[in-house]
Amino acid sequence: MRIALFVTCLADTLFPEAAKATVRLLERLGHEVVFPVEQTCCGQMHVNTGYQPEALPLVRNYVSTFAGYDVIVAPSGSCVGSIRHQHPAVAAAAGQAGLAARAHDVGARTYELSELLVDVLGVEDVGACFPHRVTYHPTCHSLRMIRVGDKPLRLLRHVRGLELIELPDAEQCCGFGGTFALKNAETSAAMLADKMTAVESTGAPICTAGDASCLMHIGGGLRRAGSPVRTLHLAEILAAT
Repeated sequence: MRIALFVTCLADTLFPEAAKATVRLLERLGHEVVFPVEQTCCGQMHVNTGYQPEALPLVRNYVSTFAGYDVIVAPSGSCVGSIRHQHPAVAAAAGQAGLAARAHDVGARTYELSELLVDVLGVEDVGACFPHRVTYHPTCHSLRMIRVGDKPLRLLRHVRGLELIELPDAEQCCGFGGTFALKNAETSAAMLADKMTAVESTGAPICTAGDASCLMHIGGGLRRAGSPVRTLHLAEILAAT
């Protein structure tokens, strides 16, 4: 299968290993991964902070860049949620019904990594080997907006050597929420403290998730606290051999 990679801003600028691991994994499974160079930010930050008109050119660019691909993958439930739900809404609000319809069509072909593997490619055992204890944090957008359910857990359970340890109160938000962490810093910090306590209580040296943004938030808090626990994107574990 020919799969287009939407790299996302965070992976492109701060966490490139998550994107590289996505490519390695899919190529190992026998698929061709292409990277359309015209891609830009999906516009989620603009929409979430009230700048919908400024997001419209980004929506238009995403649609034109990826319209020719049958399958698009992104290593981020957050960005996939924005593409599926916000893009058509932004276009519709601007009175561009045609663009809204095209955005809906392209968004329906855009998948978060675990969705792509389980629902589209029909695979749960990706041939990974990662001999470590790991706990999994289900990010809010993946859990509540695009509803990936237990797909990441099913993939992790098939990784050879991996001991998956349940995260207490896993469905609680880590407190990042994009600009929420800036506008509501004290609340965000309190939520992060609860999440860090839960992660450390598992005794797992690694916390994984499908969104680099949440891992950045949790990992930053753990490092500042001097914790030995590190964070690692789900794609990096699934790409390990």
